Amino acid sequence: MTKNKAKIRQTGCPVAFGLDIFGDRWTLLVIREIMLRGKRTYSEFMEMEEEIATNILIDRLKSLEAEGLVNKERDPENRRSFLYSLTKKGRDLAPILLEIIIWSGEHDKRSFALTEVLKKIEADREGFESGLRLEKGC
Repeated sequence: MTKNKAKIRQTGCPVAFGLDIFGDRWTLLVIREIMLRGKRTYSEFMEMEEEIATNILIDRLKSLEAEGLVNKERDPENRRSFLYSLTKKGRDLAPILLEIIIWSGEHDKRSFALTEVLKKIEADREGFESGLRLEKGC
């Protein structure tokens, strides 16, 4: 951990702690890709519509692994590749992702805003969240 991160975390503030770990755009989008879209490989993450840069993706995957949010394992079908999956700690972010989706659904009035997941959450939030928290692909 860098001096800067250690200094930020010295406040003891739970909001600052959470933001230090998952509070940037790319980290939550990588988590979204695993949790909601079932992506597991580097090449699948590179297909995100937000067009993440390779150096940023590498950095986020390393950070997520170091923080214990993601497991990284060799792909048994392609020994040169790795598979990424959420740990329990990572899956515990499900309610946060749901709240962001719900908040965005209420406030994003753009004509191209995606609402499919929001409709699924509204139809059965508890079931939807339970599905996200299940250990998948491990």
